[in-house]
Amino acid sequence: MVTVKKVEGKKALNQFIDFPFRHYKNDEKYVPELRIMTKETLDKKKNPFFKHGEADYFLAFNEHNEVVGRIAAVTNQAYVDHWKENWGFFGFFEAIESKEVTKALLDTAVAWLKEKGVEGMYGPMNPSTNDPCGMLIEGFDTPPFVMMTHNKEYYDNLLLDYGLEKRMDLLAWYLRETKIPERMLTLSAKIEERLKSQGIIIREVDFKNMKDEIPKIRHIYNEAWKDNWGFIPMTEDEFMALAKELKMITTPDLVLMVEDHGKPVAFSATIPNINEIFIKIRNGKLFPFNFLKLINFKKKVKSVRVLTLGILENYRKTGIDACMYAKTFHNGTKRGYHMGEASWILENNTMMNRALININAELYKKYRIYQYKF
Repeated sequence: MVTVKKVEGKKALNQFIDFPFRHYKNDEKYVPELRIMTKETLDKKKNPFFKHGEADYFLAFNEHNEVVGRIAAVTNQAYVDHWKENWGFFGFFEAIESKEVTKALLDTAVAWLKEKGVEGMYGPMNPSTNDPCGMLIEGFDTPPFVMMTHNKEYYDNLLLDYGLEKRMDLLAWYLRETKIPERMLTLSAKIEERLKSQGIIIREVDFKNMKDEIPKIRHIYNEAWKDNWGFIPMTEDEFMALAKELKMITTPDLVLMVEDHGKPVAFSATIPNINEIFIKIRNGKLFPFNFLKLINFKKKVKSVRVLTLGILENYRKTGIDACMYAKTFHNGTKRGYHMGEASWILENNTMMNRALININAELYKKYRIYQYKF
């Protein structure tokens, strides 16, 4: 018998956060998220998402009162306003291999969302597409990169058996330093010179002047992706919170801005893959000793993730994307990064996927967003 209870109180919240640590205890590819980071994501007072979104968290218990699964039900007014589609979401899904547990959790999420008056749900979103999202369906043989998900292989079957259907796949591409074509680097250098002669400059983002830089980056982000399926515009508060986190992780030479006579038209952000460190912190706790593993982490990490690369529509066939990849490659290898991941990219984003194929990137992981019509 399975019982689902709403998370209420500190004890239940800790159970919600703790479950994955037990669930993946023997999975060497699982990268635990720091507990303090998970708490901030779930905190409705601290996470700026909750200024336009709602969520409740639920735990599934077996007859011995042991936690056997968890889920969140989420609404997001920013999504509804942008897409004019009154759908909700589920996220933070974890469960033992049991159709009964999965059904109990999803039934609870569906009932909660129906009470909110929505017409269907997408997921998993944790809690939105601006956060880690998607269910891993291919590529279980390697650990995830930073801010990417990992899960049990049987999850896909559990969700499909319940009646969920595929809505969209998200792709992750692997890049090796030794496989980047020399011709691409040479061609990119020529393209950059041509762009420069036209007044289009590629530069590093000024970390000392983020007050002026962030509005430019946010404008590009919200404009460049607005037509991509699942996109949700980021509010000023959300973008400020994200920028603050990224500034602590990455370096200016890995965050690039493109300007046309001073007008921002493109940017890319690449971050060190700190999952190389987190995978060694198996309990998700920094204290009393694990914080030492994070000291000088940038020198210890050997891979990076291209987190985002966006170009305004009128500039998308100018070669800017190739130039940003080339410059990121050049700057990254100087810092000792020899491998990278570009993720995630919608399966129907033909231009971006083709650009990665052209630099010999390898499609090595797939993540799935599901849908369920009420």
